[in-house]
Amino acid sequence: MFAVYLKLVMKKRVIVGLSGGVDSSVAAYLLKEQGYEVIGLFMKNWHDDSVTISDECPWLDDSNDAMLVAEKLGIPFQTVDLSEQYKERIVDYMFDEYEKGRTPNPDVLCNREIKFDVFMKIALDLGADYVATGHYCRKTTITKDGQEVHQLLAGKDSNKDQSYFLCQLSQAQLAKALFPVGELLKPEVRAIAKEQELTTADKKDSQGLCFIGKVRLPEFLQQQLKPKEGVIVEIPKDNSFYNETLPTFSNKLEELKYQSRKPSYQVAEGKIMGKHQGAHYFTKGQRKGLAVGGTVEPLFVIDTDVNENVIYTGQGASHPGLFKKALFVSNDELHWVRQDLALENDQSMQVLARIRYRQPLENATLYKVESGLYVQFENPQSAITEGQFVAWYLDEELVGSGVIS
Repeated sequence: MFAVYLKLVMKKRVIVGLSGGVDSSVAAYLLKEQGYEVIGLFMKNWHDDSVTISDECPWLDDSNDAMLVAEKLGIPFQTVDLSEQYKERIVDYMFDEYEKGRTPNPDVLCNREIKFDVFMKIALDLGADYVATGHYCRKTTITKDGQEVHQLLAGKDSNKDQSYFLCQLSQAQLAKALFPVGELLKPEVRAIAKEQELTTADKKDSQGLCFIGKVRLPEFLQQQLKPKEGVIVEIPKDNSFYNETLPTFSNKLEELKYQSRKPSYQVAEGKIMGKHQGAHYFTKGQRKGLAVGGTVEPLFVIDTDVNENVIYTGQGASHPGLFKKALFVSNDELHWVRQDLALENDQSMQVLARIRYRQPLENATLYKVESGLYVQFENPQSAITEGQFVAWYLDEELVGSGVIS
């Protein structure tokens, strides 16, 4: 009897962010099977359905699905409204970044600022020992110099690995996080959901903004960033910027500055191809939405100038204006998940890195300088975009990240 009582007393409480998708549903099921006391919480982060594409499951459908899963699993469930914090920390930040001509990643921010900060604090206030999500990643804990160090590892399913989206988490956040589906492949997750007759078993994966759904980005941005007509200019592949003689560098820093520099295009260097409604609606590497025809190869955005309101484009995915070998992260936008591995000035580190979700990991070297950190890739990378996150790994462990300057 005493042993049973002790077991009840020691039962750890986990609050699962039930999103109404199959991954978080199975995460809740697995935790319950493992003997945790599980509570499901749905985050309501958005009210304005006017900019969401209606058949992509707005939040109401998702919250209903989350509630049905909680009922099926026999766990308590409630909804928390975080729309005010979401607007302040994510939406306002997005508008601000687009206005500056940068391209933010709201999913990375949503994890750092909402799920593992605002939401985590609510969960801990409710007596939770941990917060769990349906992310495809893994966490392990090692002891180093007598201290616990949490490692963020790629998910076992390389097609679904979502460690990149968690690249801004801290040790304190990881300490309280659980990722129950990280050891599983997506088909295994769906099979478990089917077996348990969960309503989300065959539900399509959500796309678009974290907890908002698929959004028509121009309409979304037009809520605050007003349309402003400008020109679309095509820069030819033989532009002098791409064909200049490589200078001789007296040190590594000069080489890194050269390789990461931003081109400075002028309208006179190219040909005006059409009009657009605002340079701040476009991002590097973008092909759709330009509405310009008549070229041999499709046009890609190679740069935007929000001050002059000009979009610079180039023909084809191999246009030299899309490629760079290095990027820079300033000190105030540099983050180490593993602070114990953080580089000191003049130190370097061989890593694997990616500049966007689902991009295959690329060989790269980090160089720490006084003002920040350079990431130099072995091979030139397409559409390195200011405002996006670069994340770096040692084998399958994500150890740090930063915002591309």
